[in-house]
Amino acid sequence: MTTFIERVRAGSPTRGTFLNLGSTLAAEVCALSGFDWLLVDLEHGAGGEEALVGQILAGAAHNVPVLVRPESAERIRAGHVLDLGACGVMFPRLDTPQEVEAAVRHLAYPPSGDRGIAGYNRARQFGGDDRDSEQVNASILSVVQIETLPALTHVEQIAAVAGVNVLFVGPSDLSAALGIPGKLDAAQFQEALDRVVRACRDANIAAGILTGDAQRVDQLVEQGFSFVAVSSDSSLLRAAASAAATSSPEP
Repeated sequence: MTTFIERVRAGSPTRGTFLNLGSTLAAEVCALSGFDWLLVDLEHGAGGEEALVGQILAGAAHNVPVLVRPESAERIRAGHVLDLGACGVMFPRLDTPQEVEAAVRHLAYPPSGDRGIAGYNRARQFGGDDRDSEQVNASILSVVQIETLPALTHVEQIAAVAGVNVLFVGPSDLSAALGIPGKLDAAQFQEALDRVVRACRDANIAAGILTGDAQRVDQLVEQGFSFVAVSSDSSLLRAAASAAATSSPEP
């Protein structure tokens, strides 16, 4: 049976959403809603690491893998979320291949990386996990965001860094960096997206992106993005609540 990580690495289309509320119940609602993966956002979200285990368990209860975007690419932050059971890490705000190389090393045990070794944590079944280090390393998904001009400038070199599985565009930040904030249909922004997709194809890794519009997913997949995030738990709730609050009763 093909695993989630194998699907992503093979470029098979998957659809996820960000978890921004820090809520175990919201995470479970999203897990029950048919998403292929969930991503806990510690960079911008309301919850911290103390709320992470509950969200990971909510995903696991329904066989939905949970990734985490930590606040930074520090070794201790990446290692801690992996020890808690995250299936992968999304690194924000990396600008150069050198920064990416250093960050990706935090996801792997030595000698491949510099992740601290501990076999008694949740991710290692509290001592019951008999996998060796390389098997564990191979099970972790590495996602690097492309959201700054330096990252876009170096995107081909970043995509080629060993251990990177997905390059993920942050549309708001990248469009702002290009001087066209929020103009996602602008030619300049679309050219940047095409460059990211080409870099990923050349490196045989997946391209990812966030969209607030579920109706654009097919278009993005056609453009070459296979790892697509649709909105977030908070945005989906706000949209549904606003629609309910403003709907007109039947005549």
